[in-house]
Amino acid sequence: MQEYFEIGQIVNTFGIKGFVKVKPFTDDLERFEELKSILVVKNKNMIEMKIEEVKYQKGMVLLKLEGIEDMTMAEKYKGCYIKIHRKDARELEEGTYFIADILGSDVYTDTGDYLGKVDDIYNAGAQDIYVVKDDLGKQILLPSIKEVILDIDIEKQKVIVHLLKGLI
Repeated sequence: MQEYFEIGQIVNTFGIKGFVKVKPFTDDLERFEELKSILVVKNKNMIEMKIEEVKYQKGMVLLKLEGIEDMTMAEKYKGCYIKIHRKDARELEEGTYFIADILGSDVYTDTGDYLGKVDDIYNAGAQDIYVVKDDLGKQILLPSIKEVILDIDIEKQKVIVHLLKGLI
């Protein structure tokens, strides 16, 4: 299981007081208000930075981080990803999983056929879509509905699916 979760990316500066504009990778923007600090990945190093203030603007999160006092300092973090430690993540409801824990899982049909590995998961509005890639690079797109995704075993890194007619 992954020790850290990527929760956003610093995409720009905001204002002259050192705020950074973050594109969030979470559905719940208010989640940032619960965090005392974040890990900023810069040049492959993780730097822990305390959050002083959180604001929102058009689906983006604006963070004032300790030690970043002006726009010039904030500019140095543009493009950096933001992570949190697993222990700082929210508890999930039963039957829900962190995407990071599902990625790379082996995918089998309910008849035992191996389909490939979960390569990506993205949201398509009504539900998530699992991108399963086989050993030859062929992709299968599976909707995250209970009729298709039958079982997810995080410990065994295994997903069991039922292929509805017309899916592949």
